Amino acid sequence: MKKNTKSLMTTLGIQEPVAYQIVQRQGFEPAMAHEHGNTAARGRGLFPVRLKSAPPAKTLLQYRAVPLKNAFGQGVEWTPFEVPTDPVACVPAGGWYRLEIRAWANDTVQAFGSVEPVGVGEVFLIAGQSYADNCNDELLRVGDPEGRVAAYDPATGQWRIAHDPQPTPSGHRDGSLWPILGDMLLSMARVPIGFVNVAVGGTASSTWLPGQTNYRNLVKAGKAIGRFRHVLWQQGESDVIGGVSTATYAGNITAIRKASAREWGFQPPWLLAKSTLHPMVYNNPAGEQKIRQAIARLWARKGFAPGPDTDILGGDHRGGPESRRHFSPQGQRAAGLLWFSSVWTALHARRRGD
Repeated sequence: MKKNTKSLMTTLGIQEPVAYQIVQRQGFEPAMAHEHGNTAARGRGLFPVRLKSAPPAKTLLQYRAVPLKNAFGQGVEWTPFEVPTDPVACVPAGGWYRLEIRAWANDTVQAFGSVEPVGVGEVFLIAGQSYADNCNDELLRVGDPEGRVAAYDPATGQWRIAHDPQPTPSGHRDGSLWPILGDMLLSMARVPIGFVNVAVGGTASSTWLPGQTNYRNLVKAGKAIGRFRHVLWQQGESDVIGGVSTATYAGNITAIRKASAREWGFQPPWLLAKSTLHPMVYNNPAGEQKIRQAIARLWARKGFAPGPDTDILGGDHRGGPESRRHFSPQGQRAAGLLWFSSVWTALHARRRGD
């Protein structure tokens, strides 16, 4: 009589990765990534795997990545983990995928588990103040039907589709810029896009220095996601209000980057926005110019790169007295487009060493 192998199979509970998780791709070669069939140039990502319990004894632990509907990229067939005691799944750039894991022995699956969706793409850590936070007029939604723009919640350790409001430490619950940027990057890069947002409205650069709560949140979030492409920094209004000098502002941002890179163990470039204009709160051209000059100086230094100049968005791009007085829906979309231009340029630029 044929054995009922299905009844003998046990479930492999998977703690990590989690649904909607995106890991940063490595080995991306911009000049060759769009050549037909050149999957290697698109890069690959590493998913650390944690199981709820050990697999059955004397089994071979294997994984595969199965492309889901309309997935970018190609999956990978059954592959043994190189180090079964510390399993890491190497997956080509793309997604969504279903990651399957099995314990195999005697030509039989002894245990099986899966998680979906997961992706390998571009991940960005967002920091700064209100314009980067959920303080804008319209709650935006990710437009991709498959939801391949995702956000990590540092408070829960979970990922979800990056509809507004973003999971930030501030508790603000209005709109952001990031679904717009995510959709644009997704359509061009053709890999899932991940955001991790620790921005807090009303914060000055000094409140992000080492030892401060905002700095601890920044470092903790970066460690939790492993690798990421860039820090996207949009901040400056509170330093205008505080009368911070050009030299002090540049020194603060340099100190934050240097200390955080040391704790992360790698040095992601920081893309800095010129974000000093808050027309419904103050009119201070001299103070704004000090911060703009500081950011311009930093743009020229190794480890930094130009973000957008969102100060060019005035008039109808800003919310009125009956709003939160940040970006209007029109302004959110324009700022997202400006961020796309900066990120896309940086993504394809030759990276400078430190």
